Amino acid sequence: MNSIINVTHQCIQLKSNYDVFTKNIETLLKHLDSNYAEHILDNPGAVENYLKSLSGDTGLILFGEQNHGGLLNIYGKPRKAKQYAIGNPLIAIQMTQHDIRAGLYAPLRIIVYEGDDNLSYVEYDLPSSLFGQFGKDEILAVAKGLDEKLHNAITVADNAL
Repeated sequence: MNSIINVTHQCIQLKSNYDVFTKNIETLLKHLDSNYAEHILDNPGAVENYLKSLSGDTGLILFGEQNHGGLLNIYGKPRKAKQYAIGNPLIAIQMTQHDIRAGLYAPLRIIVYEGDDNLSYVEYDLPSSLFGQFGKDEILAVAKGLDEKLHNAITVADNAL
């Protein structure tokens, strides 16, 4: 079965430059250890406490980053561009408990790049538009909270000069 969904795409021109913003976002969000769920079956409380300790003021965690701009050096045209996987497993399970398919979009992705105009940008798909396709009010309410959390984290990282 195929379905077509409408997605709202955000593009934010940053006040800060690429290097400042990427440093700030990588400092603001705590990094998730890739083995964090190793003991989820025998000690779920410890995993939950670990995730809570990473949530910080933003409620978001940095899962990882991909230096897409650096990869372009394979073609001799490096650029400043990084994709970040950002989210929070504790927030994700608030949605996946209602529909496991919501896990397709958790964690979220953003890309930060320096444009041809030498200005810096962040782009992402609005979480509520991605998760809204599942047609469940419980999921949409959490996703709208993610809209806010993500925008707030970007704003804080952009203003932390």
